[in-house]
Amino acid sequence: MSGGRVITLQIDGRDCGADENQTILEVAQENGIFIPTLCHLNGLHPVGGCRICMVEVEGAPRPLPACVTHPAEGMRVTTDTPELRRRRRLILELMLAEGNHVCAVCVVNGHCELQELALQLGVDHLEIPALYPRREVDASHPRFGLDRNRCVLCTRCVRVCGEIEGAHTWDVMGRGLKAAIISDLNQPWGEAESCTACGKCVQVCPTGALFEKGKATGEMVKRHLHLPLLTAMRKEEEER
Repeated sequence: MSGGRVITLQIDGRDCGADENQTILEVAQENGIFIPTLCHLNGLHPVGGCRICMVEVEGAPRPLPACVTHPAEGMRVTTDTPELRRRRRLILELMLAEGNHVCAVCVVNGHCELQELALQLGVDHLEIPALYPRREVDASHPRFGLDRNRCVLCTRCVRVCGEIEGAHTWDVMGRGLKAAIISDLNQPWGEAESCTACGKCVQVCPTGALFEKGKATGEMVKRHLHLPLLTAMRKEEEER
């Protein structure tokens, strides 16, 4: 709970108590109700960018992202319908088609959130044409690498760098298919003076786009369970 008014809503027919400042995703997770996510990560500010967590709210004209939608008294939410599953699979297929996601040669094969999501949603092939873009790989950093071909623009790296580390090294440049993650106003990562080489961006990346050098295929495991603790510690320092 976050100190707001206590309300009651229904998620998948189950009565749930909630703080009005929570999100539908937080309430669902507290009550053991699964909603798939990708750009969302506990401990980082939600942005509702990927739309994988869409849910149906009675009376709403279209599905809403659960990670940035707040509950209301008497709200009725449905998290799993044939239409929601169709939309989630389409979004995931578009992500896969816009990049180069060849799991067999990826350092996070078997530990990839995008791969796990494809398994959950039953996406085992693409029904839309793949673009196979040729995007730049930035290997200029001495410890880490950036393969933009595997990036899904979830902006977790941007948020963890700004919100937790406070370095603001990462940002997004361009729009549509030309959008890309950049460091220090589009300088090579190894020349980015603001980067502290903490590696938090690498650990929160859901795919193999950000990786540690020296790891073999399927060898790299991402660790981000410490984020809620770091967020709480940073908030306490700011409130002193």
